[in-house]
Amino acid sequence: MRLKAMAKINLGLDVLGKREDGYHEVRMIMQTICMYDILDIRKTRRPGIVLTTNLPFIPTDQRNLVYKAAQMLMEEFDVEEGLSIKLRKFIPVAAGMAGGSSDAAAAFVGVNRMFHLGLTEEQLMERAVKVGADVPYCIMRGTALAEGIGEKLTRLPEVPKCYVLIGKPGINVSTKTAYENLNLEGIGKHPDIDGLIGAIRNNDLYAMASRMENVFEPGIIRQYPVIGNIKNLMEEKGALKAVMSGSGPTVFGIFDNRDKMAAAARSLRKSGLAKTVFATDIYNRDGGVTNDK
Repeated sequence: MRLKAMAKINLGLDVLGKREDGYHEVRMIMQTICMYDILDIRKTRRPGIVLTTNLPFIPTDQRNLVYKAAQMLMEEFDVEEGLSIKLRKFIPVAAGMAGGSSDAAAAFVGVNRMFHLGLTEEQLMERAVKVGADVPYCIMRGTALAEGIGEKLTRLPEVPKCYVLIGKPGINVSTKTAYENLNLEGIGKHPDIDGLIGAIRNNDLYAMASRMENVFEPGIIRQYPVIGNIKNLMEEKGALKAVMSGSGPTVFGIFDNRDKMAAAARSLRKSGLAKTVFATDIYNRDGGVTNDK
């Protein structure tokens, strides 16, 4: 069985406060894009899970969310057979694009289907939050408002047709560090998440782009000015808006024209500012089924 684990960007990201349990209360607009890792899964007679990856620095034991997700379902349903999982990573690691969470989501869907466990999407999502706050969304996919710690999800209408340019500099930003360095009292202006939702509902690409914002961006750009340089280059080359995704360091630019995006991608590659440059589309999920993974 071959599954696609798709990346996400945050069209809007706001942090409302810190909870007593140490987690942060967030409001985010999540959007799937057509960039993905690939999981090849097959049954084995020998019990247990054997996970391999194409990147030597990625763990292949319980520290990996794919392993954790598969193990959780197999233990709960007393699956006696084993699994061989080959994970091929294309989504940049530690990039604010939910690569690890999406891989785990694909593992949940794959194990459910391979062993005919009969869990609904909702039942998978209930289990997925135990592995990571973004994993339920990565099972759902498409356009969604995420609240709470990211696990309270409300599906939104599809975003207007547009094109997405991804640029990730050769640095990694830990989500934990980003939250620790966020001064909640010092936030002068919060992203207009409600306005962003309204623009999506009205199918107004230009209003949507103008309201895209990430509360982490100013602090992270102060630490890593290259992120700001990538944003500026994308906007100079025709992006309606360029914004950092998640806790960074990846920047995405939204374009209303594919040729304009392709030209911006060439300029970004030439500039040397980004280690990863990827031109793609928004993924709009239709039909509301999970079997398209």
